[in-house]
Amino acid sequence: MKKITNFLKKMMFLMALMLINQSFAQNGVLTGKVTNSKGEAVIGANVIAGKKTTITNNEGVYSISGIPNGSLTITVTYVGYKTTKKEAQINGDTTVDIQMQEDAANLEEVVITGVTSPKAKLKSSVSITTMDVKQIEQSAPRSTAEIFRTIPGIRSESSGGEGNANIAVRGVPISSGGSKYLQIQEDGLPVLLFGDIAFATSDIFTRFDGNVAKIEAIRGGSASILATNSPGGIINFISKTGKTEGGRVTTGFGMDYNNFRTDFDYGTKIGDGLYFHTGGFYRVGEGVRKAGFTANNGGQFKFNITKEFENGSVTVYAKFLNDRAAAYMPMPLQVSGTNANPTWGSISGFDATHGALQTPYLDHNIGFGADGELRRTPVADGMHPITKAIGASANFNLDNNWKISENGRFASNSGGFIAPFPAEVGTAAAIANSFGAGSTLTYADNGAPFSNPNGLVSRIHMFDTQLNNLSNFMNDLKVTKKFNNVALTAGYFKSFQNISMSWTWNSYLQEVSDNNARLLNVTNGAGGLLSDNGLYAYGVPAWGNCCTRNYDTQYNVSAPYASVSVDITDKLVVDGGVRYDMGKVTGSFAGSSQIQFDVNHSGGTLSAPEQSVSVINNAARTAVHYDYHYTSYSFGANYSLSASQAIFARTSRGASAKADRILFSGLNYMDGKYVNSLDFLTQTEVGFKQKFTKGYLYATAFTAQTDEQTGFEATNPTALVKNNYKSYGLELESAYNVSDFSLRGGLTYTKAEISSGTYQGNQPRRQPKVMYNFVPSYKFGKGKHAFGLSFIGQSKAYTQDENKLVMKGFMITNGFVDFTLTKGLSLNVSGNNLFNTLAITETEEGSITENTTNYVRARPLPGRSISMSLSYRF
Repeated sequence: MKKITNFLKKMMFLMALMLINQSFAQNGVLTGKVTNSKGEAVIGANVIAGKKTTITNNEGVYSISGIPNGSLTITVTYVGYKTTKKEAQINGDTTVDIQMQEDAANLEEVVITGVTSPKAKLKSSVSITTMDVKQIEQSAPRSTAEIFRTIPGIRSESSGGEGNANIAVRGVPISSGGSKYLQIQEDGLPVLLFGDIAFATSDIFTRFDGNVAKIEAIRGGSASILATNSPGGIINFISKTGKTEGGRVTTGFGMDYNNFRTDFDYGTKIGDGLYFHTGGFYRVGEGVRKAGFTANNGGQFKFNITKEFENGSVTVYAKFLNDRAAAYMPMPLQVSGTNANPTWGSISGFDATHGALQTPYLDHNIGFGADGELRRTPVADGMHPITKAIGASANFNLDNNWKISENGRFASNSGGFIAPFPAEVGTAAAIANSFGAGSTLTYADNGAPFSNPNGLVSRIHMFDTQLNNLSNFMNDLKVTKKFNNVALTAGYFKSFQNISMSWTWNSYLQEVSDNNARLLNVTNGAGGLLSDNGLYAYGVPAWGNCCTRNYDTQYNVSAPYASVSVDITDKLVVDGGVRYDMGKVTGSFAGSSQIQFDVNHSGGTLSAPEQSVSVINNAARTAVHYDYHYTSYSFGANYSLSASQAIFARTSRGASAKADRILFSGLNYMDGKYVNSLDFLTQTEVGFKQKFTKGYLYATAFTAQTDEQTGFEATNPTALVKNNYKSYGLELESAYNVSDFSLRGGLTYTKAEISSGTYQGNQPRRQPKVMYNFVPSYKFGKGKHAFGLSFIGQSKAYTQDENKLVMKGFMITNGFVDFTLTKGLSLNVSGNNLFNTLAITETEEGSITENTTNYVRARPLPGRSISMSLSYRF
C-alpha cells in the first residue's frame, strides 16, 4: 500500500510539473527587428501586438512579453512610412521581423478637415496639405505663424512674434490684419469665431507643442460650407489621442539668445478601448529680440481621454493656456535709393534683425480702464492669452448607414496685449519742434541733454489693450446618411462669441536705440516741462485721441448646412453643398473724452499730461444691435485617372463677417442694412495629384475674387479700407525620397490686383508674386542621425496699395541637426535665419524721398537665432 501511495505522489508531482510547464508554454516573448526597404533600422516605430504596444530601440528591435500562443496581427506605424500589418503564429518565444515601406506622399492618408466625412487625399476634391510633427520641426519654426510659411498658397507674415501674424491665402488681401479669410482650428472647431479681432488674433491663442499629432490645411475648397468666416481656407491643429503609447520630454534653450523651454507629452491605453493623452510646455526668457527684460513667460497644458465603442467613440478634452510673449511692432529702419530700387538697412545704434522697441526704461503703462478705474499694465505682459477650455466630441456609426458627429467646446478667453508702436520716427529737432518752437529734449532718467549719436527719436504710442472677455461657445453637429453611392449630410453650427476690450493708449518719446533705449522729456521754449518721465500724453493726440475706448459686444451665429456626395462611377465623385450663416450682434461701445486728473496723486499742480487725460466716455456709449446673413456654396468633382493619379475641380463662394473692426463712430449700428459687415470671396480651382513610388506632386491652378466693404485698420483707425480684389495663380507642392535623401517643397505664383477704387489695377500691398519653400534633409549613421535645411522666401512686394516703395524679395535659410545619443535620447541643434537676412514683411510708409536717407517704420523677420534641445522618447 505504501508503494502505491509513493507511486501516486510521484505521478501527481510529474503531472504538476507538466501543467506548470504547459501554462508557461502558453505565453511567450515576441521579438523582432523593424527595418526600411534598405534594411536600415527604423528607430522609434510603434509596434502593436494584440492589446500590447511598444516602440523599437535605437537598433530597430522590439520586444513584447506575455504574448499568448495562437495567431496574432502585428501592426507597425511610423511617420513617413506606410502602416504595416503582418500576421504571425505565436508559439512560445517567437521572432517576427518586419520591413516598412517609405511613403513620402501618403496620398492614401485620411483627412478630416473641411470634408463632411473622412477621405483619402487622392479622393478629395480639395487642395490640402498635411504636416506631421517631424516635418514641422524640420523647418525650425520659432512661432506658430512660422509653421504656416511652409504651406503652399499661405502667406504668413511671422514678424510679430509668437502671435499677431498677418495670414493670407491665394492673393486675398490683408487689409486689416490677422487671418480674416482663413480660420485657425483646434480639433475641428475655431479657436475664435473671427480671425482678425484687433489685438486678439486666433494665432495669439494657439500654441504648437507635443500635443499636436499633425496639422491639416485646406485652401479654398469646401471650407466655405463647413466653417464660418473661412472662405479662404482652414488650418486645423489635430491632437494626439494616446491610442499609440509613448511620450517625449524635451528641454531646449537658446544658444545665442535668452530662452529656456521644456515640453512633455504622454499617451497610452488605460483600459479596454480607453485611451488618454496629456502634454504641454513652459518657457521663460527674453526672446529672439533684445527686450531688456523677460519678455516670454508662460505655458500650456492639454488633456484628452477617448473611449471607443463598437460603433464609435467619445473624446473629452481640456486646455489651459497662460502665456506671455513679446509683441513686435514695426521698428525704425533707414531706406535710401529710389522707390523702385531702394536700399534697406539698419539705423546706426539699432539692429533691425535683433533690436526691439521694448526697453526696461518703459516697463508699464497707466491709464483709465473700462469702468473709470486707474489701471497699470506691465509692458512685459506683451501678448498675454489666458484660456480655460473644455469640450467633447462624439462619432457614431448607426444602423442603416446613418452616422452622427458632434463636437462642442466652451472656452473662457481673456488676457491682454501691450506693445510700443512707433507712430513717428524723426530727428530730435523735428520731434522737439512739433511741441513748439524752441522746445528741447532731455533724458528722463538724469536730465542730461539728448545726445544719441544717430540723432533719432521715436514717438511711441503704447498699444495697451485689455482683453476683458473673448469667451466663446462652439458646437458643430452633423448627420450623414448613405444610400448606395450617395451620401447626404446635414449639419448645424452654433457659436456665441464675446468681444469685450478696453484700450488705454498713451504717448511717449524714446531715443532710437536697441540697447535699453531711454525715455525723453520735452521742455518748451519758456522752460515748461511738457512730459512726465517720457510720457507726454495720457492718450494719443497725434491720432486725435482716438484710442481710449471700450466695446462690449456679443456675436450669436447660427449656420445650418447641407452637402451631397455622389460616386458617379468608381473613378468619378462629385459633391456640393450650401451653408446659410445668420448672425445677431448686440452690445455697445464707447469712445474717449478728455478730463483733468491727478493721475500720479501728487496732490499738487497738475503736470502738463495730466491737464488733458483720455478716458472712456461711458456716458455717450453707442448701442449696437444688428443682424446679418449670407449664403455660401461649394461644388466640386474628383476623377481618379489611376490608382496614383487624380484630377479635381471646384468652385466656391463664401463670406467673412466683420466684428470689432467696424466699431468706430460713423455707422448706423442699429440696422444691418447700414453696416458693412460682410466681405465676400469667390474661388475657382483645378488641380492634379500624382503619386510616385518615392514621392508626390500636387498642382492647383486657382482664381479668387474679393469684394471687401469698408473697415478700419487698428494701426491707423482714421483710415477706411474699401476695395475689390482679384487674383489668379498656381500652387505646386512636391516631395521625393532618394535613399537617405529627401526633399519637400512648394511654390506659389500669384498675380493679384486691386479691381476698384483709387488704386485700381495696382498690386495689393505686401503681396509677392512668388512664394516658395524647399526642405532637403539627409539621414546618416544607418538612419540614426539626420541634418537638413529649409529655404523659405518670396519675391518683391509693395509696401502699400499706391505701389511706390518696394520691399525687396528675400530668402530665409534655416537648418537642423539631429543626433541619436542612445536609445530614445536625441540631441537637436536648430538655426533660424542662418545668414541674418534682413527680410521686410510690412512697412507703414508708402513712399520715400528718393536719393536721400529716409527713416521708415517696418517689421522685419527676426535675425539669426540658434537653439539646442535634448529629447527623450519613451
